[in-house]
Amino acid sequence: MVSNPLRSLYLVGDRVLIDPDAGEKQTRSGLYLPASVAEKERIGSGRVVRVGPGYLTANPEFSESEAWSEVPSVRYLPLQALPGDDAFFLRKEAVEIVLAERRYFIVHHGAIVALQRPEPTEDELDNIDLSDLGLT
Repeated sequence: MVSNPLRSLYLVGDRVLIDPDAGEKQTRSGLYLPASVAEKERIGSGRVVRVGPGYLTANPEFSESEAWSEVPSVRYLPLQALPGDDAFFLRKEAVEIVLAERRYFIVHHGAIVALQRPEPTEDELDNIDLSDLGLT
């Protein structure tokens, strides 16, 4: 059984793992550009595969005077990018890695210039757990 190499990859802080769009791109006029030309563009695109825990911030609920408390001193502010989003990012800010012979980019969340999120299906909407939002 071959294990998934992404399963053991942990992104730190505000980093996002992107599976880049591969292959040819079509211009507005209908011309196809080979992948080598498309890679020279300043903006890259791809599918978000994993995201880090977010931006590290101080926890306002933490108190040093209550050392016995189990409240952590820091917490993470979640990122806007979610797995499954299509991301457009600054290519010069990306770090290329290869896992299991597949190419990925790791970028800081701040290097993402736009996200496109697919519309959820009815089945996905029915399976959303709202208990943690206090709405049920």
